[in-house]
Amino acid sequence: MTDPKTPTTDDDTEPSQADEASEGALAASAELEEALREATESVEARAAARAASAPGGPGSADKVLLEVLSQELQSLKQKFEELTKERDELHDRHLRLQAEFENFRRRGLKERQEAHNFGHQNLVKDLLPSVDNLERALTASSEGNGGEDLQALLQGIELVLREFMGVLGKHGVTKIEAADKPFDPAFHEAMSQVVDDNMPEGSVVAVLEEGYQLRNRMLRPSRVIVSKRSDGKREGESTS
Repeated sequence: MTDPKTPTTDDDTEPSQADEASEGALAASAELEEALREATESVEARAAARAASAPGGPGSADKVLLEVLSQELQSLKQKFEELTKERDELHDRHLRLQAEFENFRRRGLKERQEAHNFGHQNLVKDLLPSVDNLERALTASSEGNGGEDLQALLQGIELVLREFMGVLGKHGVTKIEAADKPFDPAFHEAMSQVVDDNMPEGSVVAVLEEGYQLRNRMLRPSRVIVSKRSDGKREGESTS
């Protein structure tokens, strides 16, 4: 009489079939092997219970056990292949994203370098005509003599300055108005103070160096001289 727990000849061939079916697949992880073992034990327990209540001899129980094990192994194998395929796809996607990020980083570095080297190209291009006019004025003044030539040189320099300021204005550069304005530390830098009872105290009486803004950003403040009251004088008193 065959022991129900002893695998038959059909059972002996099952491991080799499973091995052949799994050739070329990746090695199972420890978690998958543990899950397979638990599933096998569960299937064996269910098959044993079913065989105990089913009609027929021990051979019927063995066949039921083999069929259930075969189905369970096929299901686990399919699940393992699906998970392996998903892992490979995720790995490939990770490699592609890594390559794309590296390309993006290199492009960004190149663009920043080009912006640093050539970002002021348009400003320089617009300033070249002013440089040309200044050179022409200097050349004309060096070829002649007398006060008329000096006057022409001054007029040429004044024209170049207006042209130059126009170019700066085109690129968002504006002059800070400071003369006769109340002193504002946000826009002015006080270089000294002078007594001037004819001006309100704290007013800009002279501009030593013009200040400029690039749109709303300070490029440099105006360097100014600020008025103050003489001793004994108060705001609003007459100077007479």
